[in-house]
Amino acid sequence: MPRRPRNHRPDLSGLLIIDKPAGVSSFAVCREVRRRTGGAKVGHAGALDPFATGVLVLALGNATRAVPRLMAMDKRYTATADLSRFSTTDDPEGEITPVEAAPPPIAAVRAALNDLTGAIMQRPPIYSAVHVDGRRAYRLARAGELADRPPARRVMVHTIEMVSYDWPALALDVRCGKGVYIRSLARDLGERLGVGGMLTALRRTAVGPFTLDRAVALESVHEDVSPIPIDAVTTPDQSARSGGAGAAAPYAL
Repeated sequence: MPRRPRNHRPDLSGLLIIDKPAGVSSFAVCREVRRRTGGAKVGHAGALDPFATGVLVLALGNATRAVPRLMAMDKRYTATADLSRFSTTDDPEGEITPVEAAPPPIAAVRAALNDLTGAIMQRPPIYSAVHVDGRRAYRLARAGELADRPPARRVMVHTIEMVSYDWPALALDVRCGKGVYIRSLARDLGERLGVGGMLTALRRTAVGPFTLDRAVALESVHEDVSPIPIDAVTTPDQSARSGGAGAAAPYAL
């Protein structure tokens, strides 16, 4: 059994902004933070795929009550898509299939990106955490019980900026609302263009007001950490009730 940290702080409360490393799940990050902080209750406000990096908002202690509101915050990502291949998971972790196709002109790529902007209907990846008949899609897929993608959901993609395009690599900057799968954007883009479409890199750069410059490395977390007080955060539903962004009084726990 691992030794309990010197300062046992199960009552620790507030937010930690972690720069999640690649190759670890968001749940594993929660477990490690719980261990490092002496048994504090920990939950995340929106998972990142294991291969992805960047801003992971963690709620500790009583702040976990705010997780549903924190999850409603807008997100921002930088992503790199490979338009010459598809993947069963829409990312590097699945079975990859090359696609023989001519590189589409940049104007066609811009037009397809425009079609994927705004309020759109998006089908999550087969390997995703959405529920299908009460079970996680990825569990059904691993058991061979899910042959097609989960049903489409209405999501909001605020902007997609083309950062660079050097066939087959396409670099993007995406701002979006809750529930958007950037993997699905890459896949759907490829299908619209008649080429491949999978992510090779994904980094979340912001969740609401929490940006990478406020994030800390996982290995720097210790039992004496000082979380951000939850009463310093305004969530989208508070702003709407008060008539504008930033005008709301923070909610109390």
